[in-house]
Amino acid sequence: MKLENRLKSYRFDHDQISQQDLANEVGVTRLTIHSIETGKFNPSTLLALKIARFFGVTVEDIFYLESENEDQNETK
Repeated sequence: MKLENRLKSYRFDHDQISQQDLANEVGVTRLTIHSIETGKFNPSTLLALKIARFFGVTVEDIFYLESENEDQNETK
């Protein structure tokens, strides 16, 4: 299973907030936001909750699990 996210979409749907502005709001660096968006870093539970709260949605609205089986089915 792999943790995926819709963070970039939420940023653009939220007045195109920049990575830096979001980072400032949730107390991390811009690089952390970039790394989350590209799947190179999985946020802590606390950070995921802060991000979700900022956008006024649940954690599951932004972050979701994608299983390897789903990946294989999509390529068939």
